[in-house]
Amino acid sequence: MRLNTRPSISKLTLTFKDSFNHNTTLPLLIVKGKKEGNVLTITAGVHGAELAPIIATQELIKEIDPSKLNGTLIILPITNMGAFYGYTPFINPIDKRNINRLFPGREDGTVSEKIAHFISTKIIPLSDVFIDAHSGDSNEDLLPFVCFYENKNFPKQTKMARQLSQISGFSKVISYPYTLKNDQPAKFVFKQASQKGKVALSFESGKLGYVQKEAVETNKRGFYRILDELGMYTYDDPLGEPNFKYLNSPIYIDSKSRGIFYTKYEAGDHVSNGEKLGYITNEFGDIIENVYSTTSGIIIYMKGVPPTNIDDTLFSISPNK
Repeated sequence: MRLNTRPSISKLTLTFKDSFNHNTTLPLLIVKGKKEGNVLTITAGVHGAELAPIIATQELIKEIDPSKLNGTLIILPITNMGAFYGYTPFINPIDKRNINRLFPGREDGTVSEKIAHFISTKIIPLSDVFIDAHSGDSNEDLLPFVCFYENKNFPKQTKMARQLSQISGFSKVISYPYTLKNDQPAKFVFKQASQKGKVALSFESGKLGYVQKEAVETNKRGFYRILDELGMYTYDDPLGEPNFKYLNSPIYIDSKSRGIFYTKYEAGDHVSNGEKLGYITNEFGDIIENVYSTTSGIIIYMKGVPPTNIDDTLFSISPNK
């Protein structure tokens, strides 16, 4: 490798404006190491109320030493600034868009579409490995897991995504089927990276809109272990080599009613096909919908708060084989 004689950290704040007079910013950190090598990109805060991965990237920014880094590390620590400071689940309140449903975005769109377009055209093409870090949003209970797409169009990259998922330190690994045609929009940021032939995976650790220390540490451990595996940064994991288990791609149970959701279950619980999982009442306490499991398996994530709208995801369940 050619020596890069000047390791550095660059901190940029990009501004995005649209024709509706909306404007927002996007913080971007670029860490250049002592040698050329892989480019690893980490996005956090694509959903701004998913706090654990945001705090994990803040800690990583403080800890990373460019003089000990090989290659380049790109971090978008808070991708959805409007949702973060507005403390809004999923949606950017500035333009009422969910950035993680807009990829590849639009150059002439709203500010959220412009950010998606920027990541699609300027960040993903530079990346060798792309990690999108999420958690359960402010309304979601979640079992930590790492996931990737089985993209048969790029078998080498898919194999590496599988390997990195297995060594990431997450105890649960999910491989999602990839059925997109080349001309279909990816919608999700790490699916956009997979569609473009990058090694792409997503972390999920944290829940219910507050910062759990263990969720922050799970994210950071994953970042460091993957940096180490790529030969970019030396990391001696104090927890040793991880054990992991593959889970099947989940099925979803959505609400048919608007009302108040009740359940005794939590993420990580095992359920049986046909088992009653909860119910929804109207504002007077009358039951208007009973909720039953459509499979036997483990709850990956679920609605963790009472307010519920039609088509909200109540349960995501990984079915038993």
